[in-house]
Amino acid sequence: MKRSATVALTALAPISWGSTYAVATELLPPDRPLFTGVMRALPAGLLLTALARTLPTGAWWWKSAVLGTLNIGAFFPLLFLSAYRLPGGVAAVLGAAGPLFVVGLAALLLGERASLRTVLAAVVAAFGVSMVVLTAEARLDLVGVVAGVVSSASMGAGTVMTKRWGRPRGVGPLAMTGWQLTAGGLVIIPVAALVEGAPPALDGAALLGYGYMMLINTGIAYWLWFRGIGKLSATSVTLLGPLSPLTAAAIGWAALGQALTPVQLAGIAIAFGATVAGQLAVARTPKPFSSTEQIDRNISMDLSDGRVRR
Repeated sequence: MKRSATVALTALAPISWGSTYAVATELLPPDRPLFTGVMRALPAGLLLTALARTLPTGAWWWKSAVLGTLNIGAFFPLLFLSAYRLPGGVAAVLGAAGPLFVVGLAALLLGERASLRTVLAAVVAAFGVSMVVLTAEARLDLVGVVAGVVSSASMGAGTVMTKRWGRPRGVGPLAMTGWQLTAGGLVIIPVAALVEGAPPALDGAALLGYGYMMLINTGIAYWLWFRGIGKLSATSVTLLGPLSPLTAAAIGWAALGQALTPVQLAGIAIAFGATVAGQLAVARTPKPFSSTEQIDRNISMDLSDGRVRR
């Protein structure tokens, strides 16, 4: 598959995540973000693991737990805490800064040295997102800011470590996604029980919303995301992140009747243009030569992509 097609498929993940706010506000019970996190991650993880019919072996038990905690188990609660303590615009800008964490970690752990154009694209994309989501009433809360920064760092570290560790021989992205979602969901359960108490009663709208979140917004979206990490550089994948708040703004305008000002429209254009420019910059950046072991592992990952142990 051509790189452009892989990028396009991977981009569907943050685009899907951009629908989270609309679905949560219109269909789901209010003030239950951690329960929502469990409902997003755990059923989807169990379903994908059952479909793959493959369980972790050896070191992959703890590796899956670490990756699941970074990408899901820690990321979801910290993200929700940030959203509760900060205006949505500030939280979204902190999330849009996530690619900068990945650029630094990828250079340190993967040898992916980003070009100046790539770094500028990440900064400009975050600036464009800020034009879309920040308002004059935006205020800062120290706990919320720390939670937002740490959530971005957690997802960034999870992205880089997913790329660094790859996958076991013969195991495809379906199983890897299932393992991580299951581990992440299990991590959130005790936090949700402690903070939110018993699960709420669910009506038909809530069941529909959770079904969408589980299957499309999480199961398929994270499968595409982790599949993209296996095929693209970590930097390339994370530069697609700003598509999530841009999609949320577009859905708010199209489906929820939220108006977009000229400044917001300009911000959408800037952020989207920077996202495209970032992909072009990454594509032009020469890949560094690594050790023989790393090269062999990458070749093994490529050959085993898509195969699922039956």
